[in-house]
Amino acid sequence: MTPIRILVCDDHAVVRAGLLALLGSAPDIEVVGEAGSGEEALALARRLRPDVVLMDLQLGEGIDGVETTRRLRAGNPAPHVLVLTTYDTDADVTRAVEAGATGYLLKAERPEDLFTALHAAAQGRPSLSAPVAGRVLSHLRSPRPTLTPRERDILAQLSRGLPNRDIARALFISETTVKTHLRRIYDKLGVDTRSGAVSVAKEQRLLP
Repeated sequence: MTPIRILVCDDHAVVRAGLLALLGSAPDIEVVGEAGSGEEALALARRLRPDVVLMDLQLGEGIDGVETTRRLRAGNPAPHVLVLTTYDTDADVTRAVEAGATGYLLKAERPEDLFTALHAAAQGRPSLSAPVAGRVLSHLRSPRPTLTPRERDILAQLSRGLPNRDIARALFISETTVKTHLRRIYDKLGVDTRSGAVSVAKEQRLLP
């Protein structure tokens, strides 16, 4: 059986070393390279042509794991991407999947689960950590959040990248009112960042 060719991308050298040691113990997996940044991963993927890129989401300076995933999947050849991260918010999962990730695992997974997910990813089959899968199912089963007209207005301004001060000016309200509405929007969408709110809103077609 031909080993699966893996490229590891994580900005922490200690994590990469641990993953290389772990993956090196599997006879049907071959680590062909390691990258400490998104830019390095893109360059190595073009040269080494891995079957799967094991990708962290937060990569320090430079492009993040989501953008790296998007560019990898747009390449030719386009390796499958298996996300391995500590971040499990709805927004993180949504952004990664929309970028083309085949699977999404948390770093707390057991080694055998990681091996199974890598084999699945190499065949284009999705894999999700149990906590992530549970949240995805819960999210799919729950009704679409209902936003007030004012919350939709603020979300629309947010999608344009405007800071609170400019949103307040555009809507003729105070910054304090903007912050209050943002907290309510975050609660309804299950996120805790501006980018997360915009990402989930786009996914659920809450933006015009």
